[in-house]
Amino acid sequence: MTDMVTTARGVATEAHAGQVDKVGRPYIEHPAAVAARLTTVDEQVVGWLHDVVEDTDTTLAALRATGFTVEQVMAVDAMTKRPGEPLADSIARVMADPIAPRVKRADVSHNADPARLALVQDTATLARLQAKYERTAALLGTTLDAVLAEFGVRP
Repeated sequence: MTDMVTTARGVATEAHAGQVDKVGRPYIEHPAAVAARLTTVDEQVVGWLHDVVEDTDTTLAALRATGFTVEQVMAVDAMTKRPGEPLADSIARVMADPIAPRVKRADVSHNADPARLALVQDTATLARLQAKYERTAALLGTTLDAVLAEFGVRP
């Protein structure tokens, strides 16, 4: 793991401390799983950081001040959903960035992993999430099965 990836892991771990995901697991497990699916340093950094601006008090300026590159911070910005923003607009911003599309596919592959979704108890929530991930994959120009396969997840 490079110094930059180690720094990203530390920032994400601190920023997400105490948070839990939809099934009650420590939230940091999600960015860890996303980063583990990626190969380049830029992708791994953004994988670790992809939710810190959206879900914590961390700012893009703070990420830049920590030493992350302009390209890495721009990719985090591309991955950051805005309040009230339609999914199509969010994904269009992701697609316009050179790093973010693969990170977003890795993000979707972890969120839509059947083993992870099996932990969701509420059937309405499960159906809503499944539909969201399928729509996200379509907006990314692919299918959910293809996204899962890209990262070795069995549908």
